[in-house]
Amino acid sequence: MQNLDWANLGFTVRETRGVIVSRYKDGKWSEPAKESGPLELSPYALALNYANACFEGLKAFRGADGVVRIFRPDENARRLIRSAEFLDMPAPSEEMFIEMCAEYVRWNLDFLPPYGYNASMYLRPVLIGTDKQLNLKSPVEATFVVMGIPAGSYSGAKTLTLVTAVISRDFDRAAPNGTGSYKLAANYAPSFHAYNIAHALGFQELLFLDPATKTKIDEFGSSNFFGIKDGTFVTPLSDSVLPSITNKSLQQVARDLGYKVEKRVVPYEELETFEEVNACGTAVVITPIGTITDKPALKSDTVTRVFQFGEPGVCGPISSKLYKTLRGIQDGTVPDTHGWCYIVE
Repeated sequence: MQNLDWANLGFTVRETRGVIVSRYKDGKWSEPAKESGPLELSPYALALNYANACFEGLKAFRGADGVVRIFRPDENARRLIRSAEFLDMPAPSEEMFIEMCAEYVRWNLDFLPPYGYNASMYLRPVLIGTDKQLNLKSPVEATFVVMGIPAGSYSGAKTLTLVTAVISRDFDRAAPNGTGSYKLAANYAPSFHAYNIAHALGFQELLFLDPATKTKIDEFGSSNFFGIKDGTFVTPLSDSVLPSITNKSLQQVARDLGYKVEKRVVPYEELETFEEVNACGTAVVITPIGTITDKPALKSDTVTRVFQFGEPGVCGPISSKLYKTLRGIQDGTVPDTHGWCYIVE
């Protein structure tokens, strides 16, 4: 076991023994291999010039019973394949994806945090186009890499700590009929500028509306949106929202616990009716939102409205129950009745 401060990992990169790599050339993938040094990449590679790249994020946990579990890697594999198909580039099979993730965990097992620290090994599989060309064409060569870090809280804050959010009215996360529902590297860099403005103003999260009309809730910049009202779990139905595996899992957990689930269009005006609002994604599972501020523009001094959810400073009771149940499944303290966890042996 590595001598790390497991209680204060944050989301800082701590390099492990290396990465697992496979390269696609001449119509086939190479045998996955362990590599400890830097990846060699031509400056002419398509990914560096035209952002032909997609990625995933998933976690491995050391359970209370000592068993090592990867949470729903089959879902991540299928989502990566879907992203790659949109980019018209080669993709690893579902089986190859899962085995490379498992092999990475086995190789770096001493970097996997012990149970009891609310920490995990965050896995980052990345697929990039590596052809040496400057033509505007899809890649026929690719590199698939699985890397990871021992990780605690994404923001460094205590679990289920409420944060403040602001609506982004003058910046969009995605275009209508664009790439918002795919996990492409190119989707993230354009949101950094708006995030930096929001952070400078003291907000931790950024909520995007639908890019076409700005009348419906889409998602937060870091993860999906869901709200609770009248015992119902509500999350937006939108073609420009990334299909979050955490959100999908929370919906099922909500049903299992007896709550109603609605995936539908969520009008902006409905914000005032929610008792609890959260951002949800792999890195945090659930980030409860205390307030959402609306302004004509991010830099505007005018505040149009402030929505407040639940009791100040306290994560909502239903959201807290959903979080604890899902984390229990990941840690092996709650029965995995849906077979979501892949056991690493």
